[in-house]
Amino acid sequence: MTSPSTSIPVSAAAPVAEVRPHTDTVHGHVLRDDYAWLKAENWRDVLKDPAALPADIRAYLEAENAYSETALAGTEPLRKALVAEMRARIREDDSSVPEPDGPFSYYTRHREGGQHPLVCRRPRTIVVIPGQGAETAADGGPEAGEVILLDGDHEGAGLAFFEIAAAVHSDDHRLLAWSADTKGSELHTIRVRDLETGRDFDSGKDFDSGKDLDSGTEAADRIEATTGEAVWSADSRAFYYVAVDENHRPARVMRHVLGTPQAADTLVYEEADSGFFVHIEETQSGDYLVVTASDHETSEVHLLDRRAPDATLTVVQPRQPLLIYSVENWASHLFILTNADGAEDFKIVTARIAAPGRENWTDVVPHRPGVMIRHQHVIADHMVRLEIEEARPRIVVRDKQGSEHIVAFAEEAYSLGLQPGHEFETAVIRFTYSSMTTPAETYDYDCATRARQLRKRQTVPSGHEPADYVTRRLFATAPDGASVPISLLHRRDTPLDGTAPLLLYGYGSYGTLMPAAFRTNLLSLVDRGFVYAIAHVRGGTEKGWGWYLDGKREKKPNTFTDFVACGRALIAANYTAQGRIVAHGGSAGGMLMGAVANLAPELFAAIVADVPFVDVMNTMLDGSLPLTPPEWPEWGNPRESLEAFETILAYSPYDNVRPQAYPAILALGGLTDPRVTYWEPAKWVARLRATMTGGGPVLLRINMEAGHGGAAGRFDRLEEVGLIQAFALLAVGKA
Repeated sequence: MTSPSTSIPVSAAAPVAEVRPHTDTVHGHVLRDDYAWLKAENWRDVLKDPAALPADIRAYLEAENAYSETALAGTEPLRKALVAEMRARIREDDSSVPEPDGPFSYYTRHREGGQHPLVCRRPRTIVVIPGQGAETAADGGPEAGEVILLDGDHEGAGLAFFEIAAAVHSDDHRLLAWSADTKGSELHTIRVRDLETGRDFDSGKDFDSGKDLDSGTEAADRIEATTGEAVWSADSRAFYYVAVDENHRPARVMRHVLGTPQAADTLVYEEADSGFFVHIEETQSGDYLVVTASDHETSEVHLLDRRAPDATLTVVQPRQPLLIYSVENWASHLFILTNADGAEDFKIVTARIAAPGRENWTDVVPHRPGVMIRHQHVIADHMVRLEIEEARPRIVVRDKQGSEHIVAFAEEAYSLGLQPGHEFETAVIRFTYSSMTTPAETYDYDCATRARQLRKRQTVPSGHEPADYVTRRLFATAPDGASVPISLLHRRDTPLDGTAPLLLYGYGSYGTLMPAAFRTNLLSLVDRGFVYAIAHVRGGTEKGWGWYLDGKREKKPNTFTDFVACGRALIAANYTAQGRIVAHGGSAGGMLMGAVANLAPELFAAIVADVPFVDVMNTMLDGSLPLTPPEWPEWGNPRESLEAFETILAYSPYDNVRPQAYPAILALGGLTDPRVTYWEPAKWVARLRATMTGGGPVLLRINMEAGHGGAAGRFDRLEEVGLIQAFALLAVGKA
């Protein structure tokens, strides 16, 4: 094995974390953790107020940030140039395609220089669209009576972190329930805005009379500690939301009546199992509130009639282990996307709402192994599904008579997505298409006439010529013979003789699919000679649900060996060379980065681990952490299962750091991250430095004002991307 050598010399001394031995005995095995102290005992308080972080931990994290800045100080001009390039590719005054709903069309846009979105609407008009032969409701022009409903730049002014989670208008179009996170901890506050006055209803005034509340009275219509989701009742006098519990878990569905304080809200549903998270949405028809309780392999759906204020929940099918399903409705019938009866890649069944249980399910779209149905969308006369086969997506449209047709594209690798919209009584669906070379295109598609209307093509203000780039789909052979897809992008003039550096991205968990989509930020690396590749490793669903099952729990190591196989296949095909690869992954993909750093450090010039889930064993042993109980189906419960304990212990990146040379590593985290807590990358970096025999450097940067997603402002976020790209360029000698 060739030891990694560094092209990132650092003269400053790295911080040394104090060793404070801590042990835990599980299944007779003693786990020693010298850096457990970096986990603040008051972590719940820190999520709500970062100032609550203990002084010794803050001092260490700030020292790590200072060391990283010193190590990368020479890249500051490069970082500025990268950010300027990326910003020049963004249309600053961009707008989404308006979504019609009754008398209005709703959309978001940004003002030039603005960090946050504006939520807007304008009147809907009736015009004749050429070629469609009938009067059709459409949007007025951009100056046709726009009203800004919510100004994100104004609401976020002066805040270190601000992110809008949702903005949902009521059925009568008079009100807006909007939510935002001001800490990065995903504790969202919901407020209600009167769209006639532009004023929120939590200003200490009574909703009905407008009179000031008595001193000391709790202001109405301000809902704290929620997931940010909101679904209105049909009468627009109340809305439903999901409240988080003391451990930051979405656990309760509440009904809030306008004009009342949060303390008066009514409990609609409470989840007793800490391993199940709760989510709410509205059926496309608007008929029902959908309450879903689920973990990563089991779900249970309840329905509530939005038009009946006193309605109670009805369970569709009581939860059964390993049964997953979701629902939409056509009048009195449900359409259910499910894996029931061995339908590993899912099928669609139907049942009457009056008798929705599994014993009454009838197949509509049968299961076809290897063709995974990812999503269903039901409108008045059509059922639309998004499915994927061999990592290639397509849209299938089915009418009420059962006739089907396909919407597909010809490129080797591309991304396709459905956008549900607001309306049900329509034949028009909206989808987006892009590839790694082709900017995103948004289409309206008439399911009846099959007419396709381009509504928007992503513009790159600084210029982009797709013909200058090449996208490919390759396959690597894993150690067990599995064929692993790779999506590839490079400039047409990049030499493919093994000299090019390559950024290899991977995720591979939770069944998440990594789309081969257009991303303007990548062009800064690719234009500097990088090849960019996505390794579609097991743990995702690019090749169906079985691809996911082959990368979870006891089969999790397949994810890591798949990624290494992709790197070696790209070397063998002369796209790059050993020691010229920069690996990048975030969250569970950051766990992948930690695992391959231990497994095959010689392959990589550098590794970027973004909010990395690297302390798998300790996190899965701690049932008090927000995400741990619902994660047990994904990774296993090591405290209850010896098999799960041994599996996790064998790959957990933090537990498998060993005395060997490591490539240069940049680990990124967020202080208020409730998903992958800040102490995971902090502990990992401390153990790496104390154990490794060469290579590096190992750098840690913790955003002290953000959480899992990093900076919220669209331009602030570019600073983090610029840092990652400068690190990658520096690691391969191109900085």
